[in-house]
Amino acid sequence: MGTRMELDGLIFDKDGTLFEFAATWEAWAAAFLSRACGGDRDRARELGTLIGFDFENQRFATDSIVIAGTAGEIADALLPGLPGVEKGGLLTILNEEAAQAPQAEAVPLVPYLERLKQAGLRLGVATNDAEMPAKAHLGKAGVDGLFEFVAGFDSGFGGKPAPGQLNAFLETTGLAAERVAMVGDSTHDLEAGRRAGMRTIAVLTGMAQWADLEGLADVVLPDIGHIPELLGLS
Repeated sequence: MGTRMELDGLIFDKDGTLFEFAATWEAWAAAFLSRACGGDRDRARELGTLIGFDFENQRFATDSIVIAGTAGEIADALLPGLPGVEKGGLLTILNEEAAQAPQAEAVPLVPYLERLKQAGLRLGVATNDAEMPAKAHLGKAGVDGLFEFVAGFDSGFGGKPAPGQLNAFLETTGLAAERVAMVGDSTHDLEAGRRAGMRTIAVLTGMAQWADLEGLADVVLPDIGHIPELLGLS
């Protein structure tokens, strides 16, 4: 592979990194918009444009706020199209639908994460999703017990690209920033990693392309399954 890293910890983004982005969030967007619009396809189509989602073809635009934004930012984008709806109630619906969204693992996560743990790595998750659906997704995959730190945008550390979640992981584990890598599929992930003083590993299981990520990444990989080789574990 060329590049080799010696690390003590990995903190992963969730969507587009541990799980493939499109399989999860295109289904979520379609379900949420149908629910919010009472099944009115014309209204769902209009509301979808506010978050860069083509309801008819069930595809996100590459600049959709859903790709890297927090649930709060997604709610703010939707509110102009939902007169009379309060942000708190909208966030509840967004989180409920997110918790039920189907998950497509980027690689089989249980054996993958167990292997990293057995190698002595400390593992965490930092996502711009809310904490509740994030933990629900990890629980459904059977991997919630393999992470010692899980933070959503609403966990008290802020969201990415700010480094608060990553700094909290360092405080929790006592690891040195330069011995930890942020693993993610978006520029928000990699910017947060850089700001926290971490190494940065980009993966291509989200919506971003290699050219979008290479300038902020120490290495760009097809998916997280290539990390063990990067660390000399295979």
